[in-house]
Amino acid sequence: MKTDEIIGETLGATPLRIGSLHLPGRALLAPMAGVTDSAMRRIALRFGAAAAVGEMVGASALARGDLEARQRLDGAGLDAHIVQIAARDPASIAETARRAEAAGAKLIDINMGCPCKRVTGGLAGAALMRDPALAASLVRAAVGAVTVPVSVKMRLGWDDASRNAAELARLVESEGAAMVTVHGRTRAQFYEGRADWSAIAEVRRALRIPLVANGDCASPEDAAVMLERSGADAVMIGRAALGRPWLVGEVAHFLASGHRRPALSRAARLEAALEHLDGLLGLMGEAAGLRHARKHLAAYADHAPEGGERRALRQALVCTTTAEEAKRLLARLFTAEAPREAALAG
Repeated sequence: MKTDEIIGETLGATPLRIGSLHLPGRALLAPMAGVTDSAMRRIALRFGAAAAVGEMVGASALARGDLEARQRLDGAGLDAHIVQIAARDPASIAETARRAEAAGAKLIDINMGCPCKRVTGGLAGAALMRDPALAASLVRAAVGAVTVPVSVKMRLGWDDASRNAAELARLVESEGAAMVTVHGRTRAQFYEGRADWSAIAEVRRALRIPLVANGDCASPEDAAVMLERSGADAVMIGRAALGRPWLVGEVAHFLASGHRRPALSRAARLEAALEHLDGLLGLMGEAAGLRHARKHLAAYADHAPEGGERRALRQALVCTTTAEEAKRLLARLFTAEAPREAALAG
């Protein structure tokens, strides 16, 4: 089946309806701890992402007044602010959901997919897939505590011997969940191997609410195939958007139109990188902002035009201690003449 046929059969340009929330497209930025800061989400939305999910907010961290947890709740200036929360008891999830709604969240997502031992060791994240009754009680508590839709993000299961995503998805839907996202790996896989998009189709058959497929979507064409294999209503893009937050909008455009956008210019990519850096500096201050920005700066460098200086500039970016130097290095990175262009000029 051709890609344009896949798009025509599965999508078109229809909005994604999640309870009372209507999103304008079918490509979302996934929540990633330490990555999807408000600056990155703002850029992704500016380039056309249908939504951008914030970093996970732990109920215990929020309860003790942790500054970073409180900052993750803030969605000032963000359209369709989506907050992902994690907890292991109904009272905590309800209180965290209420605080997220008070901070402007239009959708609250419960994390049942994080494979990190720090999270699963506290009986949250993917560990909830081993306790469906507890998972259901968390959804019930969150739905009862807020007026906005509640969704759940999960994996295929804890391991290959316990792939219970379809059963859990059906259960959380019965408790009032308005959407389910499934990452096409088990917890045991972490991020190894390839996401199994076809396995997500079993969840599609179990649900009436919207289903979002996640895992290894790195291009517009990937997204079209992912939707065809999974039967999902939308895609969620994670690690592939690091260093190119415009990717989610490119995917949304492709799914709606069947055509790729023109390649983003160097000037536009530089503008996005500088906007991201400035956003982090404004949020955290220079020292902390630069430390947090290192992974982003390295990723922007990885997606910069090929050139003799790229490796050296990347190394300098992750070591710089001043915002002024970081901006100067970014400018060099995106304005350096690429080998092909140099050859043509000669």
